[in-house]
Amino acid sequence: MSDSKALQQGHEHAVKAHSEPASFAFDAESEQAIAIALAKYPPERKASGTLPVLDIVQRQMARVTGSAWVPRVAMDVVAALLEVPPIRIYEVATFYFMFNTRPVGKYHLQVCTTTPCWLQGSDDVVSACKKNTGIKHFGEISADGLFTLSEVECLGACVNAPILQVNDDFYEDLDGASTETLLNALRRGETPKAGSVIGRQSSAPEGGPNTLLEPLEQ
Repeated sequence: MSDSKALQQGHEHAVKAHSEPASFAFDAESEQAIAIALAKYPPERKASGTLPVLDIVQRQMARVTGSAWVPRVAMDVVAALLEVPPIRIYEVATFYFMFNTRPVGKYHLQVCTTTPCWLQGSDDVVSACKKNTGIKHFGEISADGLFTLSEVECLGACVNAPILQVNDDFYEDLDGASTETLLNALRRGETPKAGSVIGRQSSAPEGGPNTLLEPLEQ
C-alpha cells in the first residue's frame, strides 16, 4: 500500500472515529465498572460518582473508537444514570482538563510547559512532537488520526522534567531526539516502557545512587 493511500485511509478512519455519535450506551465492561464505582456512594448520593463515571465513558470511547473523549450525548446518558440535570454533568466535564470534550487522536500527547519543564527543555519536546506528527498548533489531530498535541500545566513530576504524558503514561527526562524515538515507536504500534527515558530509578539522581553506598555496620 502506498504511503498516500495509507494516509488517506487513516484520515477516513480518523474522521469516522472523531465524529459526534448519534447515541451512546454503556457496554458490558463499562456497566461492570460503573457498578463498582457507584457502590462506594450511598444511593441518595450517587451523583458523587460523576467523575468516575465520566472516566468510564472516556475509556469506553477510547476502547471502541480509538479516541478517548466524552461526547455530549454520553454526558446526557450519565445525567440520566445519576438522576441529575444534564448541566451538572456538562459543568464537571468542561471544568476538569482530564476529560476531553472534543475528539483526540489514538495517542494524546500532553506536553508540560510549566517553568521546571520549560527550563529543562520542553520547547524541544514540543518542536519534536510538531515535526514528527505534522501538527502545527496545540489541540490539532494529526492527518493520520494517531496523535493529538496538547499543552498542559504541571504534571507533578518536575524532578524528572521535561515530561510528556501519552494517554495514561508519563515519559520523563526527554529531549528532542528521545521524543522522536518515542513517537516513532508509538506509530509502529509499540508501547515503550513508561518512566525515565534515561534509565533514572524513580526520581533518584541521574547515574544511580551517590549516597549510602556501603552497608551500615551492625
